[in-house]
Amino acid sequence: MDVAGLLSALLMGVVEGLTEFLPISSTGHLILLGELIGFQGPPGKVFEIAIQLGAVLAVVVVYWRRLLEIAGGLWRPGTAERYTLTNLLLAFLPALVIGALLHGPITRLLFTPVVVALALILGGVAIILIERARPTPSIGSIPEIGPVGALLIGFGQVLAMIPGTSRSGATIIAALLLGVERRAAAEFSFLLAIPTMLAATTYSLIKARAELDLSGLGQIAIGFAAAFVTALLVIRALLASISRIGFTPFGLYRIALGTLILLWLAVR
Repeated sequence: MDVAGLLSALLMGVVEGLTEFLPISSTGHLILLGELIGFQGPPGKVFEIAIQLGAVLAVVVVYWRRLLEIAGGLWRPGTAERYTLTNLLLAFLPALVIGALLHGPITRLLFTPVVVALALILGGVAIILIERARPTPSIGSIPEIGPVGALLIGFGQVLAMIPGTSRSGATIIAALLLGVERRAAAEFSFLLAIPTMLAATTYSLIKARAELDLSGLGQIAIGFAAAFVTALLVIRALLASISRIGFTPFGLYRIALGTLILLWLAVR
């Protein structure tokens, strides 16, 4: 593998880690970056799966104690851990069912730069409007969200199947609309990413099993490591600052990026 290919894999991994847990769409950024640099990863879906797993591993590392406590909630009815687990499972359910049904058509029809640009702009406008008009937060922790709220957040997550929408953005916006405090909304989105992304990568592996190829292990390893380290830094930074800065800056970024993409597509 030449140096240019390894550097491209590094860049793709860094972008995955930077964008996966921010409300700015990792899929959209990867599609656009791949177009810009002409990225050619290993055959099959191995590279894409590897960088997603790197990002998921970052969440597991940040929340490993919390995850053990949540797992223990299986045997302790009525505890905060049991309510957290129930909420996560309910929020995961819509994506599991609807994703399995619509993944193919959406991948074939909507994975284009124009769709990404429009979704970035519309999502940015939605984030700004909801940040300004959202109800006064009345839910300060994940267990307080409740089963109905968890399901509604789960249906919000389904919108993220449209490239450029952002999985974290969709879940966070839905949570804010329900009156969830910003940090709790972000944490719920991070934890919900674990079953959602693991299911998505497993589904991709099964669908593409005939194409799987482990050639290009250098690219795969570099992309995985870059996504893991970058996502780890992003998660910790966002948790430390989100209550103070809010989500409006991400909305503005989305609008600016989407507009630039449309201008670029118009003149190229």
